[in-house]
Amino acid sequence: MTVNKTLLGCAAGIVAGAFWGLVFLAPRLAAGFPPLQLAAGRYLAYGLVAAVCLAPSWRRLKGALGWREWRALAWLSVIGNILYYVLLAQAVRTGGVALTAFVIGLLPLAVTIVGSRARHAPPLRVLLPSLACSAAGLVCISWQSLAASGWGSLTGLACAGGALVSWTTYAVSNSRWLARLDHVSAQDWSLLTGVVTGLEAIVLAVPAFCGDALVHTGADWVRFGGLCGAMALFCSVLGNGLWNIASRALPLALTGQMIVFETVFASLYGYLWEGRGPTAREGLALALLVAGVVMCARAHRDDARAITADAQAHA
Repeated sequence: MTVNKTLLGCAAGIVAGAFWGLVFLAPRLAAGFPPLQLAAGRYLAYGLVAAVCLAPSWRRLKGALGWREWRALAWLSVIGNILYYVLLAQAVRTGGVALTAFVIGLLPLAVTIVGSRARHAPPLRVLLPSLACSAAGLVCISWQSLAASGWGSLTGLACAGGALVSWTTYAVSNSRWLARLDHVSAQDWSLLTGVVTGLEAIVLAVPAFCGDALVHTGADWVRFGGLCGAMALFCSVLGNGLWNIASRALPLALTGQMIVFETVFASLYGYLWEGRGPTAREGLALALLVAGVVMCARAHRDDARAITADAQAHA
C-alpha cells in the first residue's frame, strides 16, 4: 500500500461521502413525495445517466464481461441500492429517523470488522482504538435523538438491521469484485451497476407511482425530476464512482472507516439547512468520527511498514 495510493483512496472516499451526504437533504427538498418514489426516481435516473455515460465504451465492456460478472452486477445492484433503500425507508417509517440513523451508523464498524479478517490486514486488536473512537462519536451524535424518540418498533429495528447487513454485504462483495477485475475501471464498474440498477428500478417504480393518491402540480414534478437527476449524477454516478476508486485503492478495513464521511457531511449539510452550527456534543461527535478514520489509516500505515521491514529482514 503506497503513500500515493493511500492518499488517492482517502481523498476519493472523502469526496464520495460529501456527495452521499446530499441524499439526506432530498426528503426535505421533496417533502411531498414519499421515500419509495424518491428511491424509484433516483435509480431510474441513475440508470439513464449511467447508460448515456457508458455508451461510448459499451462495445468494449460488453466483450470484457461474462455471465458471472453480469450476475454479480445484478446482485450488487439489488443489495447495495434497491433492497438497501427499501429497507431503509421502511425502517424510518416504522422505527423513526433516530433509530434508523443509529443502526445505519454502525456501517463503518461492520465493514471494518469484516475487513480486519482479510489477508495482510492489521489484526482487530490494532484497530480497536479507531473503532472505539468511531463508536463513541456515533453514540454522541445519536444518543439525544434516541432518548427523545425511543427505540421504535421491532419491525423498524429489524428493517434497519436488514439494511445494515445489506450494505455491509455490498461493500465487501463490491470490493472483492473490483480486486478481480483489473481490465474494468472503477468508474466503468459503477456505471454498469447504474445501468443494471435502473433496469431493476422499473419494478420498484410500479408500486411507487401507480398507487400514488397524492396530487402534485406540474411544478412539483419538475422539481422532483430535477432532484432525482441531481441525485443520480452527483450521489450515484460520481459518488459511487469515487467510492469504487477508494475500494480499489484501500484495504477493506480502511475503506469501511471512510463511510463515516457520509455521516459527517450529512450532519454538516443539516446544520447549514437549519441555519445553525453544531452543538458541543455534535462537534465532539464529528471530531471523534474523523479521529477514528485517522487512527485507522495510521494503523494500516504502521502495519504496512512492519510487513515491509520483516520482508527485507528475510530477504
